[in-house]
Amino acid sequence: MRKNEVPESVKIVGNNIREIVKEKDLKVRHVAHDADLDIEALRRYMLGKQIMGIDKLIRIGKALNVPFSELFRNM
Repeated sequence: MRKNEVPESVKIVGNNIREIVKEKDLKVRHVAHDADLDIEALRRYMLGKQIMGIDKLIRIGKALNVPFSELFRNM
């Protein structure tokens, strides 16, 4: 894998976050605020363009009010 390539698993998690936001009819800016993240960073995560640290995954899961395992569905 090249240094600038993002693993498929990161794209799957990002897509799961995007789907949960859509399912719950949430605003991305509110999720970003609740997760204490920059809105553009959250958008990059959701698009699978940037790798997330475990701390950010935990904060996103809490902001979405879902079990942590929901972020990893379809893997």
